[in-house]
Amino acid sequence: MGDLQAEETGVAHHRLNPGGRQPFAHRHDQAEEVNVVLSGSGRVKLDDEIVDLQTLDALRVAPGVTRCFEAGADGLEFIVFGPHRKGDGEIIQGWWS
Repeated sequence: MGDLQAEETGVAHHRLNPGGRQPFAHRHDQAEEVNVVLSGSGRVKLDDEIVDLQTLDALRVAPGVTRCFEAGADGLEFIVFGPHRKGDGEIIQGWWS
């Protein structure tokens, strides 16, 4: 399968090893994202709230919300859908430590 030729929608595939956590958090000023867990389990920190995740959970992340994902004992695989807006994103190192 080739390029989808989508002009505004982005899709990203993430896979975290068992017990692994993303090395940084991020947030968008304008973009809303939908995350769908394909396999495994884990947690996501959304600002000050921690939410448990399992296979086939779908999670909406509103603009302005800082997020970072952490895998459970069986790893975590998920897809993220959202608009691609150049310059709309901030990476935050060491946010969930």
